[in-house]
Amino acid sequence: MSTRRLVLLRHAKAEHPDGIPDHERPLALPGRRQCPVVGATMAELGVVPDLVWCSTAVRTRQTWELVRGALGHQPPVEYRDEVYDAAVRSLLTLVASAPAEARTLVVVGHEPTMSHAAATLAGPGSDEAAFARVQVGVPTASWSWLEHDGAWADLQPRGARLVRLVTVP
Repeated sequence: MSTRRLVLLRHAKAEHPDGIPDHERPLALPGRRQCPVVGATMAELGVVPDLVWCSTAVRTRQTWELVRGALGHQPPVEYRDEVYDAAVRSLLTLVASAPAEARTLVVVGHEPTMSHAAATLAGPGSDEAAFARVQVGVPTASWSWLEHDGAWADLQPRGARLVRLVTVP
């Protein structure tokens, strides 16, 4: 079985306007500037997704569209309510259902689920500095790169290597 890559991307910096429901919050200008850096960095590191699962929130959809433009690749994307609502356990259950042909899966979601899921999955061989950081939360537009040797359905807590955490200044 080949190695699978899971990328947990926290949405970029969002606005906090009065009277707008959380689900409808758009990206702030600094967030719009973060996204092309994320996409360019993914491309530079060879992290090209086969599939993207993105929260249905406005800020996550905008994040992915701007990241994808800089990535230079147009993978299939599914906008999923369950990513918006996900706690760690439900996110891990969702990831376990990923199709076998997806070798690199990107999930675009929210804190604290993105960092807590990375911390939960990180097992032996993980980068210590990245693990320490995901345990306390991650900044906007950051992404955790995890690798797992086996099927998505077999991914368990402490069953992946946290290769790195990439942050945007």
